[in-house]
Amino acid sequence: MQNRSYPTLAEATRIWARIGLLSFGGPAGQIAMMHRILVEEHKWLGEQRFLHALNYCMLLPGPEAQQLAVYIGWLMHRTAGGIIAGVLFVIPGIVAIMGLSWIYAIWGNVGIVEGLFFGLKAAVLAIVVQAVIRIGGRALRNGAMLAIAAGAFIAIFGFAVPFPIIILAAGIIGFLGARAGVPAFKPRINQGKVGAKQIADADTLLGEESPAHTRVDARWALRISLVILSLWLIPVALLFALLGPDDVFSQIAGFFSVMAVVTFGGAYAVLAYVAQEAVQNFGWLTPGEMLDGLGMAETTPGPLIMVTQFVGFMGAFRAPGTLPPLLAGTLGGLLTTWVTFAPCFLWIFLGAPFIERLRDNTVLTAALGAITAAVVGVILNLAVWFGLHVVFSEVVEFSSFGLALDIPVLESINWFSALLVLAAMIAIFRFGLGPVTVLAGCAAAGVALHLAGGLTA
Repeated sequence: MQNRSYPTLAEATRIWARIGLLSFGGPAGQIAMMHRILVEEHKWLGEQRFLHALNYCMLLPGPEAQQLAVYIGWLMHRTAGGIIAGVLFVIPGIVAIMGLSWIYAIWGNVGIVEGLFFGLKAAVLAIVVQAVIRIGGRALRNGAMLAIAAGAFIAIFGFAVPFPIIILAAGIIGFLGARAGVPAFKPRINQGKVGAKQIADADTLLGEESPAHTRVDARWALRISLVILSLWLIPVALLFALLGPDDVFSQIAGFFSVMAVVTFGGAYAVLAYVAQEAVQNFGWLTPGEMLDGLGMAETTPGPLIMVTQFVGFMGAFRAPGTLPPLLAGTLGGLLTTWVTFAPCFLWIFLGAPFIERLRDNTVLTAALGAITAAVVGVILNLAVWFGLHVVFSEVVEFSSFGLALDIPVLESINWFSALLVLAAMIAIFRFGLGPVTVLAGCAAAGVALHLAGGLTA
């Protein structure tokens, strides 16, 4: 690329700040936006290199869009570039979710705010259903994958099997199926395009060859990994040692650290796991509040997984100990964000130098394909679980022989909510409206219902 100069770190920082502020629309929208800015507009890297980095990030637990930013930042400007790109990608979301969490904690029961989130719940339910259909259309390509998805749904919805166990079982099935040569587990080559324009690697700043700093030895990877592991896990260990395992801050640090290493399959799969544990096990918040938090994440910049900051905020806010509740909530939210995103840098800095070794590993690809199929079932569970608590005011549990089902009380149906969900579904599937538009419309409808006196809890 002869007519463009290589950006300095300061110039790159401004571009990453712009990307962070524009990172609305979930991972698909964020990846497309990064492609437009970095590949088409600035020509930092070409189509094939971009897809190569994206494919690696899709193998990892955690938010793939943020990890893609870290990867490209590292590719362009070494470790400092990766840190700057990853941090700037999440800072706008951290600030926005924290501000909304304060508003929610202080004024959440005020009528207009309550009406606002009443509408957001309906939109979020429709968006989750859309995610089930969209991901299922890509992942459930044969009967074996459909069976894995069905088994995952039954396991988590009917028997409350923990999400990590479902993911592990699916990965083992995919691994063994590929090793045995079962055709259903043969990986498909993705021929899809991230963007409309195809920019050749040779016509970009990075060119076709890998930069010298990417060809590092194992000692560099080990050193940087130990640094990140220390920054991530030492605070967790100190909390357990000083406060004990039953303290809310220890629980937050421990739970979200585990979440950071098992959350394959994107934000909606993460939310199914978080909802199962945060609501049913820890009791940090209610199902409706979980939906409210997702509504916040859907309408603010940054990864959707940022909803976990709201979960941590509410957990600490309600069990502040000797701290003022808002201070405890703030610390709980920031702690959640730290242990959620610190591992993302570890996965990139440890694995990116060895990415070529993973590119053609068909057995690993098959295992991850099976995991993605299981994730469809997990997200379907999330949709059903949300639907029960959005449309019905009362849900009872039926238990028998290890089976535990949530059964709605039909007389408790909230017709306003049901109609708003139906309207959101029509807006998405019939008219193709985007999530931000649907969220805004449903939020406005919720406020209007409150002002008209028709909103019931």
